Amino acid sequence: MRRWNGWGEEKKEYPLNENMKRFLSGHVGPGRQPRDASLEEVLAAVPPGRLPAHRLVSTDPLERLRHARGQSLPDWIALRSGRVGRFPDGVAYPKTGEEVRELIEFAAQSGSVIIPYGGGTSVVGHVNVASDLPALTVDMSKMNRLLDLDRESNLAAFQAGVRGPELEALIRAEGYTLGHYPQSFEYSTLGGWVASRSSGQQSLGYGRIEQLFAGGRLETPRGRLDLPVFPASAAGPDLRQLVLGSEGRFGILTEVTVRVRRIPEAEEFSAVFFPDFTSGIGAVRDLVRRRLPLVMLRLSTAAETRTTLAMSGKPRAVAWLEKYLGLRGARGEKCLLIFGAAGMRDEVGFAKKRLGQFVSRYGGVLVGPVLGREWHKTRFKTPYLRNSLWEAGYAVDTLETAVPWSKVAGLEGDLSGNLSLGLLPEGEKVHAFSHLSHVYNDGCSIYTTFVFRLADDPEETLERWQRLKGIACRTIAAHGGTISHQHGVGTDHKQYLPAEKGPLGMELLRRAGGVLDPGGTMNPGKLY
Repeated sequence: MRRWNGWGEEKKEYPLNENMKRFLSGHVGPGRQPRDASLEEVLAAVPPGRLPAHRLVSTDPLERLRHARGQSLPDWIALRSGRVGRFPDGVAYPKTGEEVRELIEFAAQSGSVIIPYGGGTSVVGHVNVASDLPALTVDMSKMNRLLDLDRESNLAAFQAGVRGPELEALIRAEGYTLGHYPQSFEYSTLGGWVASRSSGQQSLGYGRIEQLFAGGRLETPRGRLDLPVFPASAAGPDLRQLVLGSEGRFGILTEVTVRVRRIPEAEEFSAVFFPDFTSGIGAVRDLVRRRLPLVMLRLSTAAETRTTLAMSGKPRAVAWLEKYLGLRGARGEKCLLIFGAAGMRDEVGFAKKRLGQFVSRYGGVLVGPVLGREWHKTRFKTPYLRNSLWEAGYAVDTLETAVPWSKVAGLEGDLSGNLSLGLLPEGEKVHAFSHLSHVYNDGCSIYTTFVFRLADDPEETLERWQRLKGIACRTIAAHGGTISHQHGVGTDHKQYLPAEKGPLGMELLRRAGGVLDPGGTMNPGKLY
């Protein structure tokens, strides 16, 4: 059973070890354990539903609670405090595109709005009720079938509600993989990946979702929009690009065709330490242009590297590593790079050899596969730390952007620095750190985590988050970064989108929405 007010399965834990507790206490102060509302208390606050009866719609209070919020920090504050705000008035679980069409028509006839729901993993408010009108949440989890596997063309068609593990299991049984692994992989859905322009951890090798999305079907209030599959086309603007990142404003994706590939013969993850962030950036930037069969290059700043090592729970191993790295010239400002290679076995061996030769030019120290394997083993377990941190009295959030290489160092320095000082006026500390998570020929993404103490009052905790989020977004905008590289817009980033799209671009989005959804039925309040 999934937690109703946190991340993941109820029986799965990622406890804080003593090293973690000491580290956090030293950097932001001792945590204040919160008083969370009970499930019974929150259920008692669920109001009666306002939708007329329908055979596909449940008005059960627990179902409505479970679909009321996503996984952003404001969502956590709302659920943990019991101050949830708006609830959907009903939840539906369609099994076919025809049932989705029926639900869209029902919403129009009943004067209600529709919120598409994949895995509920949104961290920017995609699934929250943002309208005073009655709201119907359409949960796509029962639309999870593999519809077709074209082995000759390397194409796989799915119902859009298929979740990451289900998708991989279905095609791996046939010898294929999609290779799309966002951190939310265990719960997020294929339709959600497309609707939010998702990026997987191994996008360097497999591509972002826009490279993998080949076509599909969108059910809109105006009718069905089919997106045919072509390897390439010059027949005007590509409508697939309009659907990518549309966040449910134009309709509900019911079918998605993706480009798959054969499971690689070998896949390995390993680690390198650089003496500082500048040398690490230089090495990563140049490695991208070498076109080796790499699937991931993930470079941590010195602050994140210290955090990772301090919180590992293995002080003896870390002490030995620190001594070895010191002898090799990687000391206080050292930065950790985790890299992954995949392909034919000889190709992976060649990539590791060439990478080792190359990074040495930048003072890099190759330390072998132990840290890489540990990262790979725990990569979907790390979000469970959010539960443990909260229960120990700490709030944690993440944000991300992308800029050209020439702006990376300046933006990362200002972002972490401004966040660290963000709560200074009220005497609170913030621990902020970053890594480069996705790299491209012309630039990269910056993924920043920040930790601060919970306040005694949930509203004060929310105000602290709002202050820090605003500081980060304004810093990103000032440096010309995108307001989101992979999390999407939702409600949290909506006010910053016009700076990126411009007045005419925003009008174009609104008019497209007006064509496909003239009544404003689809997920209002998100994106624009």
